[in-house]
Order: sequence, then structure tokens, then C-alpha cells
Amino acid sequence: MLVRSLLPVLVTLVVTGCASGPPFIDQMQPEAVSMAVRRAQFEFNCPTATGEMLSRETVQPIVFGGPLRAEYTIGVAACGRRATFVVICTQNGNSCFAGAARY
Repeated sequence: MLVRSLLPVLVTLVVTGCASGPPFIDQMQPEAVSMAVRRAQFEFNCPTATGEMLSRETVQPIVFGGPLRAEYTIGVAACGRRATFVVICTQNGNSCFAGAARY
């Protein structure tokens, strides 16, 4: 009898867990690449800039209880120039910040 009463609860937990989607670092990667490309388009005055993911990692919160962050290093080629951008995205913010380029 106990198993029958727990079965609906277990099914709900499994379905909810599966519905959470891909990990945060995978979800934000397209936005991070887009952010680096837009920044390069502006800095190099080059609308044809393209970006490539070089590395990525999840970074622990700065303060206890703060959001996880994803740090991406993205290479960008734009009108004969190349640069790398470090882009930081926060888990709960759904936004990213591109730091200064390294040439």
C-alpha cells in the first residue's frame, strides 16, 4: 500500500526533474557568443564578425548564496582582425556581459 501511495509522487518528481532542460552553461552559450560577436561588430566597425567558442566553465558565486556564473572565452574574427572576449553570464539574470577584448 505504501508503494502505491508513493508512486504518483515519484513520477511527479522524475517528470519535473526531466523538464528542467539542459544545464545553465549550455543554455547561455548562444547568448554569450552573440554578445561577443555584437561587441566585435561595434569595436571593429565590422558587421560580418563571426564568433567561435574557445572555452567555458561554471564559476562559483562571488558571495555566499549568489548566483552561479558561466564564463566563456570566445574568439572573434572581424574584417581581417581577431580578438578574444571573456563573456560572463549569471544563472538567474538571463543576461551576459562581455569584457574588454584581448588582441
